[in-house]
Amino acid sequence: ALGGSGFPRGRIIELFGPESSGKTTLALHAVANAQKMGGVAAFIDAEHALDPAWAKRLGVNLEELLVSQPTFGEEGLQIAEMLIKSNAVDIIVVDSVAALVPKAELDGEIGDKHVGLQARMMSQAMRKLTGAIAKAKTTVIFINQIREKIGVMFGSPETTPGGRALKFYSSCRVDVRRIATLKDGEEAIGIRMKGKVVKNKVAPPFRVAEFDMLGRCGISLAGDVLDLGVAAKLVQKSGAWFNYGETRLGQGREKARVFLEENSEVLNEIRDKVLAAKGVLDTVMSSDDAGSGGDDE
Repeated sequence: ALGGSGFPRGRIIELFGPESSGKTTLALHAVANAQKMGGVAAFIDAEHALDPAWAKRLGVNLEELLVSQPTFGEEGLQIAEMLIKSNAVDIIVVDSVAALVPKAELDGEIGDKHVGLQARMMSQAMRKLTGAIAKAKTTVIFINQIREKIGVMFGSPETTPGGRALKFYSSCRVDVRRIATLKDGEEAIGIRMKGKVVKNKVAPPFRVAEFDMLGRCGISLAGDVLDLGVAAKLVQKSGAWFNYGETRLGQGREKARVFLEENSEVLNEIRDKVLAAKGVLDTVMSSDDAGSGGDDE
């Protein structure tokens, strides 16, 4: 949906959406993939909510992950600036913009009015960081929450905290939503997620990607490959059955997905054909051969 083989390097990305929609999980998958390709990753946990066990399950190497839990917003952004200017980090995740509280607000009383403090802080940070990010070729992912504007009669009342600067400086903005609960009988086993690229400076915008996020392993590669295989007409669907050439994958999407999880050779074969059809396999292979630190799926 982003128009390439993952999040672009040297750019700012914003992932925003409602609570429990999978924003942090999506960012952690990008971190895991960057580490697999030899990259160095950092996670600025302003929400103090990073779950190490979940990150490890997604494939993140915790021993090599740089983690910071800043006390206030300026400190978090200064740490990000220091990491970017070191030219040693390939991907940085800031979770989240809404939790980057300005020091003046933190030192004040609850109930004090601090008009525009966070917006000014973010605006100054974006001006300072953008050039350094491009020079260092670091991918910086800002996770953001959503708020509602009061008195909006027409259009969406939703907005994101932190002012307008991040919207302007982001090369890609992805609206992440939870659209369904995945069930095995009566038991909920995960969610169906939708990511809509509402802004894109590196490819055509407004593309949509849908994928499964399972409670045991995060984003399901097998489910993603199955959906893309059907879309590319590599996997045939007749009635409820899914077939790949002479191989019968299963009756119903869930059984076909489980078959692909258990048969990695078939999974990788379909995946390579899907990437080749989209023209990104050569890019992936060349970056693998070079051992460079890339990002995301």
